[in-house]
Amino acid sequence: MAVKEIIQEIKDNDVIIIHRHVRPDPDALGSQAGLRAIIKQSFPEKQVYVVGDEDPSLEFLVRMDEVEDSLYQDALVIVCDTANTARVDDGRYDQGKKLIKIDHHPNVDPYGDISWVNTNASSCSEMIYELYVEAKEHGFVMNDEAARLLYGGIVGDTGRFLFPSTTKKTLQYAADLVTYDFDRTSLYDGMYSVKHNIARLRGYILQNFTLTADGMSSIKLTKELLDEYGVDSIQSGQLVGVLGDIEGIKSWVFFIEEDDQIRVRLRSKGPVINDLAAKYNGGGHPMAAGASVYSWEETESVISDLEEICKNYTDK
Repeated sequence: MAVKEIIQEIKDNDVIIIHRHVRPDPDALGSQAGLRAIIKQSFPEKQVYVVGDEDPSLEFLVRMDEVEDSLYQDALVIVCDTANTARVDDGRYDQGKKLIKIDHHPNVDPYGDISWVNTNASSCSEMIYELYVEAKEHGFVMNDEAARLLYGGIVGDTGRFLFPSTTKKTLQYAADLVTYDFDRTSLYDGMYSVKHNIARLRGYILQNFTLTADGMSSIKLTKELLDEYGVDSIQSGQLVGVLGDIEGIKSWVFFIEEDDQIRVRLRSKGPVINDLAAKYNGGGHPMAAGASVYSWEETESVISDLEEICKNYTDK
C-alpha cells in the first residue's frame, strides 16, 4: 500500500525536500508545509525543507526555504498537490534519490517512484492528515502548526466546506484539527480578507460578465484593465469564484492576460471541464481547472467549446 511505503520512506530518510505546484493555493501550501511540520515534530533530527516561489498574499501561511542543489543528492523528494510534472514548482524535484507523488487530482501524468493519488479526497491536505492517522503508530506526531496548515488547506479546497468534494471524512478530519491550538479567525482573515482594489475589480466583473442561454459565463481581464485597478495576475485568482453564486450559471471562465500568455481559469457547478482544460495546455479537477492560450482569438475557441459543454449538460 502506497501510504505505508511513504511512511517507511519518511522514516528511512534524513533529508526530505517537499515541493508543490506553481502558483500555490492554500491547499498546495497547507499540504506541503503541514507535512513538513508533522515530520519535524516527529523526527527533530531530520532536515526537512519546503521549496517553491512565494505568493505575497499567502505568506501568512508559510515561508519557503532556500535549498542548495547539493542537498538533493541524498534527499527524498515529495511532491504534493500536483497532477503533472510540468506544474511542479522548482525543476529540481527529479534530482533526489527517490520521488514520491501525493495528490488528489486525476492521475493524468503518473510520476514518482511511489505514487499515492486519491481523487475522492477533498484536498491534498486531507490526504496528509490521513497519512498522519496511519503513521501515528510509527511515532508520527501532530502539532498546532501542522493542524493550522492542514485545516487551512482543507478549507481552501472545499470552499469553506461548500463544495461537493466535502465528505463525512473531510468534516471529521476538520473537527479533529480544530482541537489543536491555532487562531481560526486569523487564518480566515488571511485567506478571505479582500483589499479595496480587489473589491472594486470584483464590482467590475459583476457588472460585465456575460451569460448565455445555456448557462455559460465568461469574463476577460486584459492587462490594461488589471493595471487600471492595480491588480496583478496572481491576485486576480482571488476573484475566480465570484460568479459561483449567480443563478443560471452552469460553468464559467476567466481569461487573465499576462506578459506571455492568457491564463484560463475554469469553474463549474456540474459540467466536467478538466478535459477542456487539457485541450488548451492545462488540466485540473472536473469542476475546477486551468489552462493557457496565447491570443484573444484563441479565447473565443475556449468560449465556444465551453458553451457546447454547457449545452450538452443535463443535471441528473
